Amino acid sequence: MRIVIVGGVAAGMSAAARARRLDEHAEIIVLERGNHVSFANCGLPYYVGGEIADRSSLLVQTPESLKAALDLDVRVRHEAVGLDAASKTVTVRSDAGEEELAYDALILAPGAFALRPPIEGLDSPRVRTLRTVEDAIAMRDTVEAGARRAVVLGAGFIGIEAAEALRLQGLEVDLVEFAPHVLPPLEIEVAAAVTAELGRIGITVNDGVAAQSIERGHDHDTVVLADGRRLEADLIVLSVGVRPDTAVFEAAGVECARGAMIVDEHGRTNLPAVYAAGDAVVSTDKVTG
Repeated sequence: MRIVIVGGVAAGMSAAARARRLDEHAEIIVLERGNHVSFANCGLPYYVGGEIADRSSLLVQTPESLKAALDLDVRVRHEAVGLDAASKTVTVRSDAGEEELAYDALILAPGAFALRPPIEGLDSPRVRTLRTVEDAIAMRDTVEAGARRAVVLGAGFIGIEAAEALRLQGLEVDLVEFAPHVLPPLEIEVAAAVTAELGRIGITVNDGVAAQSIERGHDHDTVVLADGRRLEADLIVLSVGVRPDTAVFEAAGVECARGAMIVDEHGRTNLPAVYAAGDAVVSTDKVTG
């Protein structure tokens, strides 16, 4: 029995650990396109802010430790770029090239990618996201290289955590949110308390306004807001939401709704022997309800 799992962070590794508990003899292969598996996502802002000093503390497990503990074949820098459900194979791209990997059961946990709104100048090298260990390292390196002003686009949970981390490092921080208040899913009374706390620690909240463009400069960029205000920035953090990273699997026939893979109560997709888990799925109840 060969179980192939696409995605080696929270959902994928949880599925791998559970599969091993259910079957001591199965061959379990985990494909992760990034450099790390099983890292502390929630710790990333704390590394940026300096509260976590050593980057190695972000790594919970490694391919070697997972092999020793659970006999998992974890392959980093391996990306699933194709799926043929009829032949039960996944096309995998790695540093060595492409190969076809057969499976008896396939679990898809590809996660999501950061949304990139149509803002002119968003391709500036000063624009960063905060989703991976590499993102956190690059952001902290930018801070330690002398960044003094940051603009965070998006005041959801990650955006607020990034803003706080950068403020703890002594940067002047502007938080920009298109919605009328920070943390848009919450009630305005709760959001008002969060806004007050952000102001107390020195973060400037610009809510109810969108970023219109980013002007690149030699020493810094300038974020131009829709109301004409101009915010200078040595670092711009993009945190305006995510979208399920499912295009490859939708093209292969996995039924999706608004980009998320549709699963039943057992995590099964519409394709035989193909399951899905994590933040790239939606249940049939939510689709039909």
